[in-house]
Amino acid sequence: MHVTEQADHDKGNDLLDEAQQFRLLLNGVTDYAIYLLDPDGRVKTWNQGGERIKGYSRDEIVGSHFSRFYTPEDVAAGAPQRSLNIAREQGRFSAEGWRIRKDGSRFFASVVIDPIWAEGELIGYAKVTRDITERFESQRRLEDAQTSLLQAQKLEAVGRLTLGLAHDFNNLLAVVINALDLIAIRVTDDPRATRNVEAALRAAERGALLTRQLLTFGRGQNLVPQRLDVNQSIRNIQDLIRRSCSDNIRLNFDLAADLPEVEVDKPQFEAAVLNAVVNSRDAMPEGGDISITTSLQHVLDATDPHAPAKEMVCVCIADNGPGIPLEIQERVFEPFFTTKGVGKGSGLGLSQIFGFAKQSGGQASLKSTPGQGTSVLICLPMRVEHRD
Repeated sequence: MHVTEQADHDKGNDLLDEAQQFRLLLNGVTDYAIYLLDPDGRVKTWNQGGERIKGYSRDEIVGSHFSRFYTPEDVAAGAPQRSLNIAREQGRFSAEGWRIRKDGSRFFASVVIDPIWAEGELIGYAKVTRDITERFESQRRLEDAQTSLLQAQKLEAVGRLTLGLAHDFNNLLAVVINALDLIAIRVTDDPRATRNVEAALRAAERGALLTRQLLTFGRGQNLVPQRLDVNQSIRNIQDLIRRSCSDNIRLNFDLAADLPEVEVDKPQFEAAVLNAVVNSRDAMPEGGDISITTSLQHVLDATDPHAPAKEMVCVCIADNGPGIPLEIQERVFEPFFTTKGVGKGSGLGLSQIFGFAKQSGGQASLKSTPGQGTSVLICLPMRVEHRD
C-alpha cells in the first residue's frame, strides 16, 4: 500500500471512529432528548434521552414530524412551525412549555432548537429537550406559598386595624344605647318619641352586632370554647339552615363518622357555618345545590410553608353557583368587602368565618372556579385531652 493510500485509509478510520464516538456520546446522555430534524421538521436521529423522556423507541419516532410532541392546543396555534421559523431566522429558538409523552402524560420542557447550515443551505435543525417538570412544580409551590403568606400578612394587618376601630366604636355604641334606654324610660307618654327611640335602639343594636363581627375578624371577640361534636352541632342547626334557604336550593349533608371533638365557641361555629350557607344561597338566586361535608384532613399552615401539616377537623360548605371572579378572590375575607348590591349584605359574613377560625387556632380558606361554584373550608384543631 502506498503512503498516500495508507494516509487516506487512516483518515477514513479516524472519521469512522469519530462518528462512532459521537453516537456513543449522544446515546450516553439520558437527561436530555437530543435529535436531528430535517428542514421540514421530521426526526432523523433519536438518542436514549429522547426514549427515556418521551417514551418512544428510535424505530417508532424516526421519520415522524416533531409536532407530535406538542399539545393539541400548541399544534392548533402553529407553535411547532413557528419555533423552526424563529430558529432559522434568528439563529436559535429557546422556550419552556408543556409537551406530551407517548403514554399521553404531559411534562414541562425546556427546549432549544439550532439551525444547521452547510455551505449556506439549511440542512436541518438540532433540537435539545429537557424535562424540568420537577423544577416547575417546585417553583409553582413556592409561588403559591409566597402568595398565601402575603395574603395572610395582609389580612393580619387589616385585622389589627379593624380590632382597634371596633373597640372604639363598641365603646361609643354602649354610651348611645345606655342613653337611649334612659330616654325610653322617660318618654313613655309620647308615642311618637317612643317609636323614634325604639328605631334608634334597633339601629344601635344593629351597629353593635356589626361591631361584634368586626371583633371576631380582628380576633378580639371573647370566645367561650367548649367541647364540641362538629357533626352534632351541624345537625342541631340543620332546620335553621333549611329555613334560611329558599325552596329552589337543594341541601346535601355528608358528615364523616367518628370525627374527634374540637374545642371552640359553639355559637360562633354555628354562625360561621350559617354565614357560609347564606353566602352560597345569595350567589344562586335561580337555585342550585349546597353541600355541607365534614372530614379529617392534614392541613398546611398558610403563614408558614415550612411547618408540617396538622390534622384538623374540617367543614366544607360548597355550592355549584356562578363562582367568584379570580381577580377578587383574595379579597373575600376582608371586612365590608362584598359583591352584593347596596343593602344586600354587610360584607362581614366571610370575615367572621376567617376571624373565628384563626382565633380558634385553625384556618379558613376559599376556592372558587368561575362558572363552577365556590367552596369555603373551615378547619379547626382537634381537642387536646388535658391530663392531671
